[in-house]
Amino acid sequence: MTRFRMSSSFDPVSGLLALQRELERVFDKPFGIDLGPSGRGVFPPVNVFADKDGYVMKLETPGVPPGDVHIEAEGRTLTVSGKREVAPPPGGSFHRRERGSGQFSRSFQLPADLDLSRADAAYKYGVLTIRVPKKEEAKPRQISVKAS
Repeated sequence: MTRFRMSSSFDPVSGLLALQRELERVFDKPFGIDLGPSGRGVFPPVNVFADKDGYVMKLETPGVPPGDVHIEAEGRTLTVSGKREVAPPPGGSFHRRERGSGQFSRSFQLPADLDLSRADAAYKYGVLTIRVPKKEEAKPRQISVKAS
């Protein structure tokens, strides 16, 4: 019986694994830049928008009951924390588990012209929306011209 031995340079599995590692590296640090705490894999992912009235933050929190989300404002820092439990059905077990569970916390430094005391939050379809309005003195206002 003749045996064939493949050299490691012709091993298709190690080639695919090397490609996968390289793709993960590229997506984790695009252009070689470390995205820090807002990089890939941070939970909950967030989008922050500025509009004429202030800031709007949308956090994706599927599977987190609204009662398990806590929002705290201190100074210019807004902290969103909570807990997501992912349990198998009674008598069942996981075959594949890709959604994380457990405690989470994200903190955001906001501009000084926002009024955190008037912030409000709404939860719909697994998306937590936080609106933080500008302080009244930071909003543009119309100044009338008086004839002299």
